[in-house]
Amino acid sequence: MATTTDSAQPSATSAPDAQFLAPSRFPYRTIAMGTIGTTLLMLAALGAGGILIRDPVLGHGPLSWIRYGHGRALANALLYLGFALVVWAWVRLGRYVLAGRIGSKPILIAALCWMAPLLVSPPLFTRDVFSYLGQGAQLLYGLDPYANGPAELDVLPNVVQNVHPLWQTTPAPYGPLFLLISKGIVSLTQDNMIAGVILTRAVLLVGLGMTLWALPRLVKHLGGKLPVALWLAVASPMMVIHLFGGPHNDLMMLGFLTTGVLAALERKYVVAVVLVTVGMLIKPTAAVALPFIVWMWAANMSGESKVKNFFKAGAASVGLFLPVFVAGTWVSLGSLNLGWWSGLAAPQLIANWLNFPTGIGEAVYNLVHLVANVQPSPFVTVARAIAMIGLVVFGIRQWWLAREGGSKAVYRAAITLLAVAILMPPTLPWYLTWGFVLISAFPWERRNLSAVVAVSVFVTLVYYPTGEQALYDWWFIAIVVLVSLYAAASLLRPDPLGLISAWRRPRKDEFLSEAPATTTQD
Repeated sequence: MATTTDSAQPSATSAPDAQFLAPSRFPYRTIAMGTIGTTLLMLAALGAGGILIRDPVLGHGPLSWIRYGHGRALANALLYLGFALVVWAWVRLGRYVLAGRIGSKPILIAALCWMAPLLVSPPLFTRDVFSYLGQGAQLLYGLDPYANGPAELDVLPNVVQNVHPLWQTTPAPYGPLFLLISKGIVSLTQDNMIAGVILTRAVLLVGLGMTLWALPRLVKHLGGKLPVALWLAVASPMMVIHLFGGPHNDLMMLGFLTTGVLAALERKYVVAVVLVTVGMLIKPTAAVALPFIVWMWAANMSGESKVKNFFKAGAASVGLFLPVFVAGTWVSLGSLNLGWWSGLAAPQLIANWLNFPTGIGEAVYNLVHLVANVQPSPFVTVARAIAMIGLVVFGIRQWWLAREGGSKAVYRAAITLLAVAILMPPTLPWYLTWGFVLISAFPWERRNLSAVVAVSVFVTLVYYPTGEQALYDWWFIAIVVLVSLYAAASLLRPDPLGLISAWRRPRKDEFLSEAPATTTQD
């Protein structure tokens, strides 16, 4: 096992990699820092996170002050302090990874330690889990989640009232298999929202386990490095805070997606199609990978005609997809209810500039609005329509370029998933994990990893801890951008602005040295 330390502090004038080449011990301090950070997140979320309308923990007791006024401000301050510690620990861990000083075990232990306090935390930066429970309750009590929202329930008042107002009357946009899972959770927890959130997280750990099982094998096929893949896909704020701390059902979908792609790389194509189809029954986005698996299957068929191989692989894939899709829908809903396809339009109600075409439409509207009194909706609608055409063209091109199969097809599928997250409304921060988890298994350049740090920090912070968007709080967003850039720069150079070293007390031997070397602390 590779070893590391948290204490060696070489000269800042040395090369970036040379700062971390000394043999050392396990990164206890870095892991502890992140664990303290997520513990603060968990505690502060009681006042600043996705709190319940009727909170049985705090309620009107002696600690209820944390939810109001100065108490809530203090909770927010503690929460962002905890977030800063998590990011700092993650960046420190990343520097050790880049220098080759640690293997995969410390990263895995760090990620699990960071997630542990969040198992019992109120939802962080989202309230989607309350919608999951509401939709599961609908199915449990014989209602159709694809026809109406949880507001139609006349039972489980705690479940209903905690669903966000936007989703109270909105049909479910999730696959039928996930609604079946939510139904099972609500059947056990009933109106106990705290137990429902905790059990949801526990169930979603199945997806995390599948991803952890698949990643080492994906790395072998795709040429990356396992420590880098684990650091990017499992220990990042997007995974720890968004997917698990949220929590979000994307974590379960990713488990089936990664294992399905791995099965395709290992030429187990029947298993691959079945697994990805099951992932689609949890969240439809997984379906993006299916056409790429067809190319992977066709590329490894015997015979001289690539056209015949493609049609044979395509027919076999459809022959597998249809019965799995029908059976999964029937088992989940008790009928072949395809209403969940119309439910996919529900998230498009969310409009903000994080979705690239929506942002373009809003920008054009604001320019036109300077000279004419017009409504913003036509501009956003047109921009989204253009982006959808561009996405279709981009997706078809990536699919065509993947016709040789193998790792190229996986890469093209991953960037297509990223394009779907960015171009198809809405773009929510955790959607970027769809492509990142697969791309993490490929080789990476240092500067690109730095860019991932900036993106990860930015997308985690653009929503308030309550789950409401902060995208139009421009002073707040300016601070978020600066923090994200500083975190990115810190990956390649500890303390890039000298903010920490400026406060360090010079050592006695630095005064005695003829040529003292400035030191940094990461």
